[in-house]
Amino acid sequence: MAAPAARPDAMRRHNLALILAQVHRDGALTRAELTARLGLSRSTIGALVTDLVELGLVEESVPSGGTRAGRPSHLVGPSLSGPYVVAVDVDVTQVTLAAIGLGGELRARQAIVLDAAPTPEQAAALIVESIPTLVQAAGLSGTPVSIGVSVPGTVDRHTGTVGFAPNLAWRDAKFGTILADLAAPHVPVLIGNDADLAVLAEHSRGTAREHSDVVFLIGRIGVGAGIIVNGVPLRGNHGHAGEIGHNVVDPGGPDCHCGKRGCLETFVGDHALLDLAGRPLTGADQETEKVFAAARTGDERALEAVRTVAASLGQALGLLVNTLNPELIVLGGSFAGVLAIARENIEAALDRYVFNSPGEQVVLSEPSLGEDSALIGAAEIAFAQLIADPLGGRALAAR
Repeated sequence: MAAPAARPDAMRRHNLALILAQVHRDGALTRAELTARLGLSRSTIGALVTDLVELGLVEESVPSGGTRAGRPSHLVGPSLSGPYVVAVDVDVTQVTLAAIGLGGELRARQAIVLDAAPTPEQAAALIVESIPTLVQAAGLSGTPVSIGVSVPGTVDRHTGTVGFAPNLAWRDAKFGTILADLAAPHVPVLIGNDADLAVLAEHSRGTAREHSDVVFLIGRIGVGAGIIVNGVPLRGNHGHAGEIGHNVVDPGGPDCHCGKRGCLETFVGDHALLDLAGRPLTGADQETEKVFAAARTGDERALEAVRTVAASLGQALGLLVNTLNPELIVLGGSFAGVLAIARENIEAALDRYVFNSPGEQVVLSEPSLGEDSALIGAAEIAFAQLIADPLGGRALAAR
């Protein structure tokens, strides 16, 4: 039996979403470019763009500096006065917030250093208390479309429950509900795993844009992997794919926060690096930067610490390459610093453990979004509903 024909209003919603997605991902495009990309008529594109302008989602401008005769095609770009989301990256030592507009425009950013890992209730309260200051710094008004949050743990994407975040000591934490109860009315809250969100951001607007098979390995106190296979996120049956930090590599190794011994993160995580370098484990972000700074100046202990972590990291990458065969591995968090200083050590260990056919090679790269990959990924999931349904999502945001 043939599928029923799409109703005109459903087609309109679908086409509005297509245009908004293009502009959100790639920035300002001409009407002619949109026509070519989407295969719609010029008049249809014109009408849809007019709708999006009236919704306050895009704005049009006439390009300057053109040399061709005739009327130039209008540029369609994200509205500078349009909706915004609040993106949050929760980590053990820091909570970072940003107000981000359509097109990934970062309008304001605020980092709050923590004395200790927050409870779910403390993290939620801190986020809500910080939003007014963030919004004021961005010169914005009104409530955000939604709030997207990155956390270093397993996440049920449908309920916002954090199943296990060992370095935060969260277990079965209904963080999405806790935050939604404190947030402004009608502001949705979306929660995601930090590595999953980081690879989403790098794949949509970062160094992995042109790649279909990507692994983003994030190094913090904990370690996790976000995975793209054939252009699609790999999450697993329960959403736990990529939790490689808790693969046991030495049963007789150090104790891990998860309760096991010898997990990968005890050999390559920030605490492992700091311990090898003889640095305090408190204030890990600042201390790891000190280790990298010392290694760059030739400090032998710091350099040896980085090289030791690099060798263990290369071994772990070999297992990932053998399992997933990615085109690109992006090393974020503290691993970006390890790559910058000890790439040769990582690659030498990788070569020892990887199974390659002649001519095959995986590319190792730092994230082009820097330390904000997970934060930008949190903004992407926060914008998802609006991008998928500009009419319904904009109406919800205006409530």
